[in-house]
Amino acid sequence: MWPFRKKQIAVSPERPASAAPPVDKAKGDRGAAWLRAALEQRNWMAARDFLTSVEHPDDRAFYLGVCADVDGVQDWIEEWVAAEPHSTLPTLVRGCHAVYWAWEARGGATADHTSQSQFTGFFDRLRMAENCLDEVVDRDPDDTTAWTFLVTAARGRQVGREEAMHRFAQVVRRHPTHLVAHQQMLQFLCRKWFGSTEEMFDFARTAAARAPAGSLLPELVAVAHIEHWLDLPSEEKDPYIMSPQVRAELRAAAEQSIWHPEYRRRPGWPSPFNSFALAFSFAEDYPAAAAVFDAIGENVTEWPWYYSSGSDPAGRFATWRDIAFANRHEPPR
Repeated sequence: MWPFRKKQIAVSPERPASAAPPVDKAKGDRGAAWLRAALEQRNWMAARDFLTSVEHPDDRAFYLGVCADVDGVQDWIEEWVAAEPHSTLPTLVRGCHAVYWAWEARGGATADHTSQSQFTGFFDRLRMAENCLDEVVDRDPDDTTAWTFLVTAARGRQVGREEAMHRFAQVVRRHPTHLVAHQQMLQFLCRKWFGSTEEMFDFARTAAARAPAGSLLPELVAVAHIEHWLDLPSEEKDPYIMSPQVRAELRAAAEQSIWHPEYRRRPGWPSPFNSFALAFSFAEDYPAAAAVFDAIGENVTEWPWYYSSGSDPAGRFATWRDIAFANRHEPPR
């Protein structure tokens, strides 16, 4: 992605570099770890019982994301679909998994470094995903998770602005603060996809302004700054992310969300915390970064750290954590 910067900032020699924690795909959630194990063992009946017990829309999106990220589900999911044809749940799991499976086929390289066979696999799997998810929302229009994964698929399928916004609207009409749907819509509106820097920030700031105290939606502001930082020429990156205006907006977003007294952790909570940790680190607001790292503990997530090091996100997390802890009492310069 880009070379490690800030060479002048070092970890204190009195504090040895810490070991990188492993990336936990369950994100520290026992239920998610149990669900992953059940799916890896092809125990769809246990997975069904677990997922049926989850009611909160944000939690359902998180746990379906867990299902989507388990290798090999595509090899046996038809067994579950055939066994319970009147249930939308197995079709939902199949569709969510196919979205992740499609991006696996494409790989993480830019378009000019992606082969035609990779693109063919990508689009074939996305079509299968959308067919499944469309079936779910036809049978159950109130399934916010299916609509959310349709928002994710919208980028790959290049469905157009109106259709993507329609899918997003179907989610927020039923659950206005749906975190994953907002995160995915923000990505759609990034300049690198189908939007612009202005649209991305307008979406993020509007969602944050409308969010109740303690909501995680202000994380969108941090992500927007990270995405814009990525987009800038090298010589403009540090002046931008370290500016007083950006630092102040990042702190305000954290105060409204993860630092607010009314914030309560839900399954998947490490992801937005890691977003704030990366943004504060790049901004060299080390007191703020250290406070977020304290809250994270060992719960490192692959995203967004792979933006900084695609091959070793956990190592980059540990490096920035050490820098933040070594400089936590130094005010931002």
